[in-house]
Amino acid sequence: MAQAEAIAHRCMGLPRFQGRTVALTGASGSLGQALLQQLDAEGAQLIALTSSDRPLRIERANGDPIPLEQVRWSVGQEQALSDVLARADILVINHGVNCHGERSPEAIVRSLEVNALSSWRLLELYAQQDDGTRKREVWINTSEAEIQAAVSPLYEISKRLQGQLLSLRSLDLATETFRIRRLVLGPFRSALNPIGLMSAQFVAREILRQTHWGLGLVIVTPNPLTYLLMPLATLSRWAYFRLVSSRP
Repeated sequence: MAQAEAIAHRCMGLPRFQGRTVALTGASGSLGQALLQQLDAEGAQLIALTSSDRPLRIERANGDPIPLEQVRWSVGQEQALSDVLARADILVINHGVNCHGERSPEAIVRSLEVNALSSWRLLELYAQQDDGTRKREVWINTSEAEIQAAVSPLYEISKRLQGQLLSLRSLDLATETFRIRRLVLGPFRSALNPIGLMSAQFVAREILRQTHWGLGLVIVTPNPLTYLLMPLATLSRWAYFRLVSSRP
């Protein structure tokens, strides 16, 4: 259905996200800002969720500021976003942290909380807003670190936990009116990874391109192995979790 709607919008020359409200975490990061620019170009109404107090100004190609609502939030305080998420047609869970080579107890707690547990809590909170009356989507930025080395042990561990929780809970949360998309991204240049091979703008364009195609598993990476291994990993997880677990 979502793919049919996208085709209809293209045929009528309308922006795909016209009239839809998109809330995005990690809005002040490189990918967050690039996604906000792309979503604005597609007609979306934007809610930028960020932990920063600094006013967020993002410009269009002509220099005009992009209109957006900026909401400050902190990891562990996801419940405070309940009213904001109730207004969103799409939630993009995009925040993250990379402790690189650290392995201290503090770094472990931070990595698990930010990358995995906060993401899971937001997923559950947003799913509670689904009453079947309108279509909603959640896009969750995991990483190819789910299945491959990222030269950052805690990043790999926390992202693998995030991916496992997403696969497990998708069995119960995904419905006809609640679509879950997994964004599996390779190394792109950002504050977390200043030597990434791809630009955030390129990744953002590819994400929207693949969602236009109706894909639920969105992969953007220069590593060809990820395009083979990630679908196999998600399918095998789905089958295993479905076999050995039951509905709550």
